[in-house]
Amino acid sequence: QVQLVESGGGLAQAGDSLTLSCDASGGRLSPYAVAWFRQAPGKGREFVSRINWSGTSTYYAEFVKGRFTASRDNGKNTAYLQMSSLKPEDTAVYYCAVRTAGGARLLPRDYDVWGQGTQVTVSS
Repeated sequence: QVQLVESGGGLAQAGDSLTLSCDASGGRLSPYAVAWFRQAPGKGREFVSRINWSGTSTYYAEFVKGRFTASRDNGKNTAYLQMSSLKPEDTAVYYCAVRTAGGARLLPRDYDVWGQGTQVTVSS
């Protein structure tokens, strides 16, 4: 089964940019759509974005539209989340996930493979 590892998080100031990576191992990422979620302290995990298996279709939560861009390189078995114009409220642990059963889903409970998460902290 595919396994996921996120990287690229860190400290940023408001207005900065960061790019997160989601590297897959143990199998190919290409059959699956990849979703990004985030979880802020004391809050539930929330949907951020989703990219389809080929990278030709993306979907974003309203609060990141125009600021975040999802992409993927199936040759590298990696998905990305480019984050720009970061805000303090973007501070959270960011996770990538796949739903091996397929289908377009936006709820965390519908995803069965998760990375360990990468912390993003944005200061004002």
